[in-house]
Amino acid sequence: MAQTKGNQYCQGDTILITGGCGFIGINLVKQLADKGYRIRVLDNLSTGKEKNLKKLLISYPQPPAVDLIVGDVRNQAIVNQNIKGAVAVVHLAAHTDVIGSLENPKEDWDINVNGTLNLLEACRKNGVAKFIFASSNAVLGEQPPPIDESVIPRPLSPYGASKLAGEALCSSYCHSFGLETSTLRFANCYGPYSEHKNSVITKFMKCAMEGMPLTIYGDGNQTRDFIHVDDICRAIFLALTKQSSPGGEVFQIATGKETSINSLARLIGEIAGRELQIIHQPERKGEIKRNYSDINKARTMLGFKPKVELKAGLKDLWQWFQKEEKQ
Repeated sequence: MAQTKGNQYCQGDTILITGGCGFIGINLVKQLADKGYRIRVLDNLSTGKEKNLKKLLISYPQPPAVDLIVGDVRNQAIVNQNIKGAVAVVHLAAHTDVIGSLENPKEDWDINVNGTLNLLEACRKNGVAKFIFASSNAVLGEQPPPIDESVIPRPLSPYGASKLAGEALCSSYCHSFGLETSTLRFANCYGPYSEHKNSVITKFMKCAMEGMPLTIYGDGNQTRDFIHVDDICRAIFLALTKQSSPGGEVFQIATGKETSINSLARLIGEIAGRELQIIHQPERKGEIKRNYSDINKARTMLGFKPKVELKAGLKDLWQWFQKEEKQ
């Protein structure tokens, strides 16, 4: 196996990806496999799909070095066993449903906090060099946008609180034990392999394909910063391979552009080639009204620059969903 040189990982090094059968995980597996890394996926398949990983792997002329371990990050023994030999961990596995966290806060905490602690402990004991933590803008709550890393977090949901606790654990393991951690706060991500997601773009795409009306909660003027999964994976790769990183840093990973839900619905209608019926429902508790990010820190420290424009990304996703429907 190739050896690391400083913070720069080499082809053949093993990266452990938790939640690697999920939406972002599958796309990250592809990006890292294309670069020649060995990938170890740890996923309990509660939401991620093994069939998506298999579909990805058979698309290669020669299957890349990707191994799947079916297991839960809450199981310390499984985590300890499968972290051995990895030079870095990308921790994507999580309970990500904001509304679901309102219904079962304890489960949300158990997965997102205890699971993260298990991984950090395993990294500490096994000499893992880097730990990339997938966080969310939900840790910040309702804030005047654009939001940046200096904003004091005020989570509105148990999900946001659990992710904030994960961020704190990463900071503590960096400063107490020397584990180089990076926390990436993802904006609203979309792209291929998102068919199981409960996100607004996935819902709107499916409704448009089925000729069903789109449901908008509230007046539709609430805004989000929609980022394509390719850009998310690019940010993760930069965090993994950045040399001379101080560790313990938090980064907003987004486009820096604000899009209303009403505008999103119109865009999807244009892509679908028809006007879509809209049904308005009362706004939901725990959801942020306006949200977009200042990404200057990620641009400066990581060299991150989003490349996929929203309309182009949505067109590609529409074609992907159409193709999937025919299979």
